[in-house]
Amino acid sequence: MQNEDKAWIDYREKFSEVYDAANYSRSLQSSVMRESHRLAEKAIGEQAYFGRVLEVGAGTGEHLKFVRHTFGEYILSDLDPRTLDIAKHKLAHISNGNVTFDVQSGSELAYPDNTFDRVVAIHVLEHIYQPHLALKEWRRVLKHGGLMSIVIPTDPGIAWRLGRLFGPRDNAIARGMDYDYVMAREHVNSCNNLIAFLRHYFPGSKEAWWPLRIPSMDVNLFFAFHAIVDKRENGK
Repeated sequence: MQNEDKAWIDYREKFSEVYDAANYSRSLQSSVMRESHRLAEKAIGEQAYFGRVLEVGAGTGEHLKFVRHTFGEYILSDLDPRTLDIAKHKLAHISNGNVTFDVQSGSELAYPDNTFDRVVAIHVLEHIYQPHLALKEWRRVLKHGGLMSIVIPTDPGIAWRLGRLFGPRDNAIARGMDYDYVMAREHVNSCNNLIAFLRHYFPGSKEAWWPLRIPSMDVNLFFAFHAIVDKRENGK
């Protein structure tokens, strides 16, 4: 890391400490971010059951409390063990033995094929340098008929860019972050390119936008995608 930029090193070292404060500390920003978690679960009823669920890039564990369905086991995975430590503390009151934590790279999972009934990735795919390979990896660990649930921001849509100006950017700069540089390093995939990947690999899947139903990244903030994985010979 000796050739890495100091601004990036500082950000990554403090990530586990500042993530919740940066995204969930202010009422408006917190409310908007939580809508993205609700969007991911809106299409799944409370009556649904998934035996084994893997959340990729779970971070500080914000998403689990929005999950409405029941499950046999829920694994929160993340490459950063410090964020998982925070998640363990946050979720201690709802963890009853079937919620576990695992340090894993989202793009290279150490699980056997056909392990999970659902894979969840909230605000993850935009950060991965080869997202098409990550999608194949997530598909690999899912069983035939398993559900892949993904939420991404509509970056660089107009609404997303405007939204950054009303809180997140100023908040981050006040904390000493070189916000524009860090976001350029963090969001390496555009929403429209990711949607093209998703539609190519999983045609006919269910899509949703927030806050409007209009299928446009310029008037929305979040895009949700639910794919039922087909592992038959003619499945992609």
